[in-house]
Amino acid sequence: MSFLYLGALLVSIAGLATLDFKYRLAFGKNVRYRCLIILSVAFFLVWDLAGIALGIFFRGNSNHLTGITLSSELPVEEIFFLILLSYSALLLLKAFGRLGRK
Repeated sequence: MSFLYLGALLVSIAGLATLDFKYRLAFGKNVRYRCLIILSVAFFLVWDLAGIALGIFFRGNSNHLTGITLSSELPVEEIFFLILLSYSALLLLKAFGRLGRK
């Protein structure tokens, strides 16, 4: 059992949150963006569960995963990856939008 990947995801999310609150891009600015992140994570989670049910997605074997699963093929790290993915996309969208206005 290794917490390396989960730790890297959490550090990355913390780094995004630091940039977000420093420059007031999303969470620090508007509640709607929190809802957007939650909805996008939920969408991708449903997408993953559908892929798992169809036999398309599977967990695989990795020494970097904790081994904790939320369902048969859904590691706990997937939730944090989806948060990182959605949060990164939102911050990039907001940052480029801000640069485009200058």
